[in-house]
Amino acid sequence: MQNGKPFKLVILDLTVPGGKGGKETIEKLRKIDPDIKVIVSSGYSTDPVMAHYREYVFMEVIMKPYTLRKIESSIRNILES
Repeated sequence: MQNGKPFKLVILDLTVPGGKGGKETIEKLRKIDPDIKVIVSSGYSTDPVMAHYREYVFMEVIMKPYTLRKIESSIRNILES
């Protein structure tokens, strides 16, 4: 951002043992860049964030394990929208 080159898209893991996960991180990112495009990823399908990701301001969800094709498709959908 400071160099005039903001990230176009960020993929966040929902759960980071011993660290900040996607839910906490997106709040901080939105303060820096309210228009940031964020995908949430997790292997925990029962987490409410994964079921209702748009309510948490994520643009898309990628369930683990995932394929390169799924990541590519998700990124393309977001960047082309």
